[in-house]
Amino acid sequence: MRMPKVSRNSSSTRLKERDKTDSLSLSRLFPQSSSGAPFDFQSRTRLIFGADSIQRIGELSRELGARRVLLVTDSGIVAAGHADLVRQILETARLKIAVYDGVRENPSTRDVSECVAVAKKFKTDFLIGLGGGSSMDTAKGCNFILTNGGDMKDYWGMGKAKKPMLPMIAVPTTAGTGSEMQSAALISDEVTHQKMACLDHKAAARIAILDPELTLSQPRRVTACTGIDAIAHAVESAVTKKRNPLSLMFAHKAFELCSTSFGKILREPLDVEARGKMLLGAAFAGLAIENSMLGAAHSAANPLTAHFGVVHGEAVGLMLPHVVAFNAKDPVAADAYFQMGRMNAASLVKFLRSLLKIAELPEKLSETGVKRTKLLTLAEEAAQQWTAGFNPRPIGKADFLKLYEAAF
Repeated sequence: MRMPKVSRNSSSTRLKERDKTDSLSLSRLFPQSSSGAPFDFQSRTRLIFGADSIQRIGELSRELGARRVLLVTDSGIVAAGHADLVRQILETARLKIAVYDGVRENPSTRDVSECVAVAKKFKTDFLIGLGGGSSMDTAKGCNFILTNGGDMKDYWGMGKAKKPMLPMIAVPTTAGTGSEMQSAALISDEVTHQKMACLDHKAAARIAILDPELTLSQPRRVTACTGIDAIAHAVESAVTKKRNPLSLMFAHKAFELCSTSFGKILREPLDVEARGKMLLGAAFAGLAIENSMLGAAHSAANPLTAHFGVVHGEAVGLMLPHVVAFNAKDPVAADAYFQMGRMNAASLVKFLRSLLKIAELPEKLSETGVKRTKLLTLAEEAAQQWTAGFNPRPIGKADFLKLYEAAF
């Protein structure tokens, strides 16, 4: 059969048009340049995923040289039986183990100090953070002080630890913070309640074990709050000023996994496959944060927690639709939202609000105990949060006040 002749000119024209289209697509994703924003990535955490993968924690700890293991967790994880399970596996591996189970939600410098005291008395040489982000952050905070001395405020910022840290394994039992894949410890000052982000590559867990069966014990409200947080991480990290090809890959996949699994795990809490997708999505969102940071929704959420004790996931979930609407007035940010979720900003806002309804979480600040008279104070503090500087659209005190008023 004779093939039709194709002129070099017409073929060349089509190639040029395709290249032009590809370039435009890349420009929308990565506005800094047609080839994408620069990044420097080194995987610091080995990621192990699968049902019953917790059974490997003994052998993995030994591989990293563990002898005297401090298990950092909270009373809820102890009550669920997860701490005893891990203890038995470690003891079978002939490791000595001590437990600090005093972690509280939004851990403070007090939690870290108590944990350090246990670690010093036990002469630990290895850490395991078991639980939600609070347990993992407390373990990281303990690692800072135990190995480098001083106080948590000495490490507020990036790369301030001078000495090596102890190896650590992170085991999340919630699909939320993604702390297992991050090098930051988020610790609040016990007195001022100011949340300090202490980032150092040395603080990252050597291994993260994602076992979806460990998440089956979560109460519905914990599932809801942590799940909304994971989705917010994907949404925010997909549009920050620091976004790059790598962070976008993780953010987009995280949004896909979490947004399609969130409703299912609330309806069918024993669905291990859906739990696994949610857990993996949260970890991917954590990797996205590690490489692109967060934005204004988290800046707005932190003062709500500090002043009124609003649960973090609840606070960030409530503020996120308002922040998306604010950012979407910037065409580049609006397109970044579209590239993530394949829906325009208005549809994304509507979708995020529908998730709050499904989760039975409040949609108004007035429903959370926040006082209208404190909105200006909240706005002032939100504008000073570190993550506000990474928001795709410039945002200040007046903007935050409008966002709080709209959410109230």
